[in-house]
Amino acid sequence: MPWKMETMETNREEFVKRALAHEKSKLELCREYGISRPTGDKWIKRYQETGDLKEQSRRPFLTANKIDPKTEELIIGARKREPAIGALKVRRMLINSGWASPPSASTINAVFKRNGLITREASEKAQPCVRFAKDEPNDMWQADFKGNFLLCDNTRCHPLSVVDDNSRYCLCVDAKLNEQAAGVKESLLRTFNTYGLPKTILCDNGTPWGSSQTTSITAIEVWLMEYGILTMHIRPKHPQTQGKVERFNGSYKQERLSFYVPRDINDAQKSREEYRCFYNNYRPHHALNLDCPAQHYRVSPRKLPEKISEWDYEPGAELRSIKSSGYISYDGQGYYLSEGIGKKTVAICPSEIDGVMNIVFREFQIARLDLRERTITSRRVYLLHDDPRQ
Repeated sequence: MPWKMETMETNREEFVKRALAHEKSKLELCREYGISRPTGDKWIKRYQETGDLKEQSRRPFLTANKIDPKTEELIIGARKREPAIGALKVRRMLINSGWASPPSASTINAVFKRNGLITREASEKAQPCVRFAKDEPNDMWQADFKGNFLLCDNTRCHPLSVVDDNSRYCLCVDAKLNEQAAGVKESLLRTFNTYGLPKTILCDNGTPWGSSQTTSITAIEVWLMEYGILTMHIRPKHPQTQGKVERFNGSYKQERLSFYVPRDINDAQKSREEYRCFYNNYRPHHALNLDCPAQHYRVSPRKLPEKISEWDYEPGAELRSIKSSGYISYDGQGYYLSEGIGKKTVAICPSEIDGVMNIVFREFQIARLDLRERTITSRRVYLLHDDPRQ
């Protein structure tokens, strides 16, 4: 029968001595004492090595998540400096700062929990997501105004954010007093001058990127086309299409605005620049395998030209000037195109459809003219060659 607690040590000693004396086979002795063969081997080996047959503590030599007070204090300090950053990113930040072997992310997370630095709601909110991105930096930038917020001086800040789709590198974090096109152009020009030109810019359909009907070509789209940049719009009510810049805006709100409201517009700009530096250079990013965006971004080889050059259309193209009112004349009839392209010259070229002409501005198709229905259709901008949507 199995060993009883009160005679356990006596039974072990008796079993071992009989086994070593070869009184019976080891298997027969194990059956007699009601123990398994591995258990019998264990006690024989321990007796031969140490002579000790007492029951030893089953407590593990290393207790999970147990760290020294100094290490725990460093982890708590890192969390308090960035209270919205999770355990994985805190661990990578500690490594980047020179700590060769910090505790595991689960241990760091346990430190957060036992020190009241993480809530159940925040833990349940975290869940994996499916990601996609452009192949190279500057293939696409995402631009968006985060929802405006009230400053301490009772003015409102309209924060403009521009993020590279491939590297997640934040290129612009301007704090604006409004969302007008003039201010956006100023910010984009400065960004172009620093980082070069992207191939495309993805934006929503609100001010100043689109119109209320989302069927007209805006002045800022025309301005970007003059620099060879394609403007792409998300589908209405699908903000997830702009996931990178939306994520940046959400992180800025969670990691900064939740803890500090800027005094005025200048303080808001300073706060956003500080966060941009942290986001690009120090904050690990899950989509980049916990690298920082600065490790993946490089400046665009397409430099901002000193001035916009004239465009040479293909021979035989019929050129037309757009009136300031947005109307274009063709074959004796006027058609409304868009005020956003007023005073510009376009070309009218045959399409692959009989009775339908393409309206072309520089290297972009901007609309189609249906001569049969006598109307302009498809006011949407496409690159004539290598459009990313084709």
